[in-house]
Amino acid sequence: MDDRYSRQILFKQIGKEGQKKLADARVLLVGCGALGAAHAETLARAGVGFLRVVDRDFVEFTNLQRQTLYSEADAKERLPKAIAAKNRIREINSEIAVEAVVTDVNHSNIEGFVTDVDLILDGTDNFQIRYLINDACVKLKKTWIYGAAVSSFGTTMTIFPFETPCLRCIFEEMPDAGSAPTCDTAGVIQPIISSISAIQTTEALKILTGNIDKLHRSLIQADVWNNDWRKIKLGRMNADCECCGKRNFEFLDAEAGEFSAVLCGRNAVQIAPPKRSQIDLKNLAEKLDAHGEIKLNEYLLRLSVENYELTVFADARAIVRGTDDVSTARSIYAKYVGI
Repeated sequence: MDDRYSRQILFKQIGKEGQKKLADARVLLVGCGALGAAHAETLARAGVGFLRVVDRDFVEFTNLQRQTLYSEADAKERLPKAIAAKNRIREINSEIAVEAVVTDVNHSNIEGFVTDVDLILDGTDNFQIRYLINDACVKLKKTWIYGAAVSSFGTTMTIFPFETPCLRCIFEEMPDAGSAPTCDTAGVIQPIISSISAIQTTEALKILTGNIDKLHRSLIQADVWNNDWRKIKLGRMNADCECCGKRNFEFLDAEAGEFSAVLCGRNAVQIAPPKRSQIDLKNLAEKLDAHGEIKLNEYLLRLSVENYELTVFADARAIVRGTDDVSTARSIYAKYVGI
């Protein structure tokens, strides 16, 4: 271990004891897009002993400009990002354990992902999932690190439930749909991804090695194009906060049911049926063979039909490309997959 991590061990704030703590640490990465991919590579190279990578999406060529773990081969195969990340991490550091989970994080499974880890890093691209992470982490008293990046702007903060403000203390309500820029509407450049991930993963290394006194204790905002960096010092939690003050976990307590989400800027809708089950993708491919062009691997099936592209994952979740209308997407799903 000393040879691989020798330069990191020479950094006295980590040293041999810190490196041992990293080897024993368990970290959850929620989302493995641009930020999540950067988190995964940094923590793998640092020797964090266990990484659980959860992501619902697959690799596309538009990802390669900024999602540093992935290759053209991954995009050609449309590999699930969690699987592609695990494959790449194995090449980077075979000494650590990586659990790849190809699924949509939702109110029914988030607590299971969070409960047995030491730290959670946000690599998502939407506020609904971040509020869900916040609910679960406050309920289970788990430390998590929020991060977001779009265009040339990014922001991050580290959250210790019942000590620091939680996400809802700072952002009380979700932005209205379509009101916030996304990577698909405003674009994004790689340097802001690297910058925000560097802050998040540095905070992670501090926490996991016990250097809590070195945390920045701020809401950091950065615009790398306009050379603007801001640190807004955080106080304590807000006693009137719906989440950490009143312990009202409205995102975690959402009623079970079919979940449909428009994937902003992608002309696509995700469909997740109310009852999750494993689909025999090979059997489904045989059933759909007469309906259109099919591409199949062990993780997903892709059907091109009726000017749409239907990608079905093994957990029965699907992404319907070619529409941003939820009812149309549900109809396509019901017609070719069934519920």
